[in-house]
Parts: sequence; C-alpha cells; structure tokens
Amino acid sequence: LLSLCHAEEAAVIVSGLRSTDVFVGESATFTCELSPPGVRNVQWWLDGTPLHNNLVTEISQQDGRIHTLTLNDVACHDSGTVTFRAGSLISSAKLLVKGIAL
Repeated sequence: LLSLCHAEEAAVIVSGLRSTDVFVGESATFTCELSPPGVRNVQWWLDGTPLHNNLVTEISQQDGRIHTLTLNDVACHDSGTVTFRAGSLISSAKLLVKGIAL
C-alpha cells in the first residue's frame, strides 16, 4: 500500500506590522498579512497586555489572511509596542501617541 502524506503549508508573515505615530484622540491601525489563509489562534497585544474586541479596540480579519487592529480615540498612555502573534509567528511595531501642543 502507498500512503501519501500532505504536510500543511507552514504559515508565514507576508507583510508585518509598521510603526505608527498618531495624535491624541485619533485612531491607530495596524495590519499583518499571513499566508496561507485561515491561520487560527491569532492574538494582539499592547505592551504585553492581550487586546480584545470592544468599543475602543477593533480586531478584524479579511479573507482569512489580513488581520487588522484599530485602536480608537488613543491617549498618551496607549503609546507602546503592538504585537501580533499567530502560533510561533510574531510581528511587532511601535505606537507613538503625540499630545497636541496648545
């Protein structure tokens, strides 16, 4: 008997996170593209704290490949390192929230 094994294609980060500078009260968006589509168990973090979908934090995915995090109405204390994790894959970028000079 001949048995064939098809190994699952290893997931890779096609396009990683990019550092973003925004002003207080604006939105900051981070995007990470994975291949192949359908990678599960993805998680977003801000300075080591896991993020969850709510009114301020929008987490979405498109076509199972493009994962997006939007932080709305950011404040100075939101500055830090944003990390996207999918299994053993990790991408990080800096978020800098700038105050508005009066």
